[in-house]
Amino acid sequence: MANLVTSGSADRLRRHPGRAKDNGASEAELIEAITHLTFCTGRPCAMTAVAVTKDLFRG
Repeated sequence: MANLVTSGSADRLRRHPGRAKDNGASEAELIEAITHLTFCTGRPCAMTAVAVTKDLFRG
């Protein structure tokens, strides 16, 4: 998932958090992982990933 966060590709990113959720990862765990990646990727890419992850858990 880290390489998808760094690419900022929201379309491709939508599948992977869903798989993590199916395997028991919580929303907080996924957002924490994305937050750590912010320092490497930059804020815009990380914010896209957070939005996609929140949509997954809200929808």
